[in-house]
Amino acid sequence: MRFSLWIAARYLRSRPRTGFITLLTGISIAGVAVGVTALLTVLAVMNGFENEVQTRIAGTDAHVILLGDNTAGVPNGDSLAARLARQPGVAGVAAFTYAKAMAFREGATEGLVVKGVDLAAERMVTTIGSHIVPALDSIPSVTLSGEPGIVLGSELAARLGAGIGDRVLLATLQGDANSAFGYAPKLRPFRIVGQFTSGLYNYDSSFGFTSVASSQRFFDLGDNVTGVEVKLDDMFDAPAAAVRLLRAADQAGLRANNWIELNRNLFTWMKLEKAVMFVILGLIVLVAAFNIVSTLFMVVLEKRRDIGVLKSLGATPAVVLRIFLLEGLLIGGLGTLAGSVLGAILIFVLKRYPFVRLPGDVYFIETLPVRPEAGDFAAVILAAVALCLAAAWYPAWQASRLDPVTAIRRQS
Repeated sequence: MRFSLWIAARYLRSRPRTGFITLLTGISIAGVAVGVTALLTVLAVMNGFENEVQTRIAGTDAHVILLGDNTAGVPNGDSLAARLARQPGVAGVAAFTYAKAMAFREGATEGLVVKGVDLAAERMVTTIGSHIVPALDSIPSVTLSGEPGIVLGSELAARLGAGIGDRVLLATLQGDANSAFGYAPKLRPFRIVGQFTSGLYNYDSSFGFTSVASSQRFFDLGDNVTGVEVKLDDMFDAPAAAVRLLRAADQAGLRANNWIELNRNLFTWMKLEKAVMFVILGLIVLVAAFNIVSTLFMVVLEKRRDIGVLKSLGATPAVVLRIFLLEGLLIGGLGTLAGSVLGAILIFVLKRYPFVRLPGDVYFIETLPVRPEAGDFAAVILAAVALCLAAAWYPAWQASRLDPVTAIRRQS
């Protein structure tokens, strides 16, 4: 192996008779380097986006939610929350209500989800409290004008043309009243005391937050709550923790959800997209590997007399095969090393100096997120080296089959 490596390195360093081989070798190394750089950078950006989405969803949603099995809700929500708070791995709990309604203001109509929260407890579970403007210690059950307070998502408020201090009318069929004309929706005015901006359009365009007491009165829930939400020390333990907490609750009529199950389609799509991008950008490395094939064929043609001499001195076909495989591996290795270094530098620059700006009204972030992972570097390096080694096999095999007498007689 040491002899084969020495010969392969010598062939790579030696000055060929024609500059065309040198040019092909340079193109092969540069092609592999560009492919590896692009692949590493794109994977780091996709990891950054995935991490941002996970962080924002896990921040806006609780990690685990225990719900009633019907719309009547869960009795004794505070005692259930206290019981769950004592479980290992639980960082915070909060009881909440959750129901759908219609919002009306000056002819504009929008559907929304009204979530009743205690902001002090909610801050221990989600990031909702930190996204409310102006900052509130609590959502008032009764404002100075006499209506209960409500916080609307920024996109929802914009569609209603409503600002802080404006009055909106909410309507629900939950707890509707029977009249001479049939069932009539229940109507109640609310006063906007803040706006909520999470950066996730689905939340900002469809959510409103009010106090638990106001929500219980409006939706006729009595003392019941819709459920209890839980924040975990390890958010990725949510599926297993949901089972444990449901068992620890020891209360009939409960079911559990977790943020991973609720967003499984999104995360599956993101992982599939990452795999597809790996394959597509890996084609750049594959194209560079084809250059290695042509380069090695040119080297074999130029060195066929040397190959004949080596074989006449006792070198076996396996030795010749190994020489040219190692030369292809050296070319691919140099390109992979250069690409890895360039990729690491580019990722560091993008992370340290976020000069790539994104439109904030289209994406939920304004700078390009970058998150390199050691596993991606290992996978890209192994894939690039494997492709280059596979590309070198056929010309190396052809070199090993050369007849030494014919190769020596033919002057190159």
